[in-house]
Amino acid sequence: MSEIINNREQITFNNTERMETLKSIFKGLHNGGNLDEVKAHFDAFIGKVTIDEISELQLEFVNEGIMPADELMRLYAQHTDIFMGRIEDEERLQKPEDQPGHPVHTFKLENRELDKLVKTQLQVHLWQFEKEDSTDNVFNLIEDINLLMDIQKHFSRKENLIFPYLEKYGIYGPTNNMWRIDDFIVDAIKNARSKLANYNGDKKAMIDVLNWIIGEVTAMIYREENILFPMALKNFTEDEWVKIAHESDEIGFCLTGPEAEWKPERRALDEKAISEGFIKMETGILSLKQLELLLNHLPVDITFIDQDDVVRYFSHGKERIFARTKAIIGRTVQNCHPPRSVHVVEDLLADFKAGRKDNEDFWIKARDKYVLIRYFAIRDENGTYMGTMEFTQNIGPIKEIEGEKRILS
Repeated sequence: MSEIINNREQITFNNTERMETLKSIFKGLHNGGNLDEVKAHFDAFIGKVTIDEISELQLEFVNEGIMPADELMRLYAQHTDIFMGRIEDEERLQKPEDQPGHPVHTFKLENRELDKLVKTQLQVHLWQFEKEDSTDNVFNLIEDINLLMDIQKHFSRKENLIFPYLEKYGIYGPTNNMWRIDDFIVDAIKNARSKLANYNGDKKAMIDVLNWIIGEVTAMIYREENILFPMALKNFTEDEWVKIAHESDEIGFCLTGPEAEWKPERRALDEKAISEGFIKMETGILSLKQLELLLNHLPVDITFIDQDDVVRYFSHGKERIFARTKAIIGRTVQNCHPPRSVHVVEDLLADFKAGRKDNEDFWIKARDKYVLIRYFAIRDENGTYMGTMEFTQNIGPIKEIEGEKRILS
């Protein structure tokens, strides 16, 4: 192949041949090919790549299956290196993301703040730490890392609001691979915070992890703005962006927030009124409104997935323990969990479906809460599996109860 690298102008492919060539080039990379040679082949045979081609290529990446973290990080970094400066700009008549309050506009505002934090603050403090690992310099790094922890909200909105709609359009690469990279970044930030809080003089280890964080946050900003967001903007309808904007507040924002409330040129999506019809159950009759209010006033969070593992409902109480957005409705539960924990979900559902278990309990510390998470297999009167209910409750206040209370406060 190398003998014709400089004859790109003589090579013409139809779309199918071009895609097969692109896949072949990246398979060579995945099989240990030299990055510089792969870049040369890319420039010779492809030149510029479109967002649609990247999407199809990422699907191939997904089909390769789960790979070790180090290998995924290596390949993802090499993909970014190859794509940099080689992505074809697609002309669009309208650019709603330029309007303050549009979800992509807000994501980009956050990215500017993240970029400034890691490059002009964290990087400077790291250079000072490299010269002298004094208590003051360690403290400066702790402050920077505490600010950087806010990136979790940026990632959570991306994962819970952008990814579900991409899946609707058959785009699975970001869900399977970018979500894992997000997790690695957050884990590294937490690790750095712990090492700094208990700094033991291992200067090199501290420098290495902070340099890795700076590099990966910077790379993720590039991936989002040049690959992820253009994919979403190319496919999502205005209604879908309106829903994403409306649900963003529930998760929160990173280092900054929307500059304004986004108001599309056309009339904003109307909320459908809840029917006043009644549901007759074995032990009573409730209107849909009463039933929804009842479920939302339970002091627990409930999520229900059907027999096909599709999320069908979640309660919407005042204080949810874990973020849920309406975008997860109609999405498989496997794609609502970080890739590293999917195997736990799969094992549990397999036990429920096979009748080996009817319930399973977990309890964890989540920020300032002590959380009980219970799963129940839902079966009909004939024992047929109909789905699974997740029941989540903050049991910290319950564990603190002592004595008795027999009168009104």
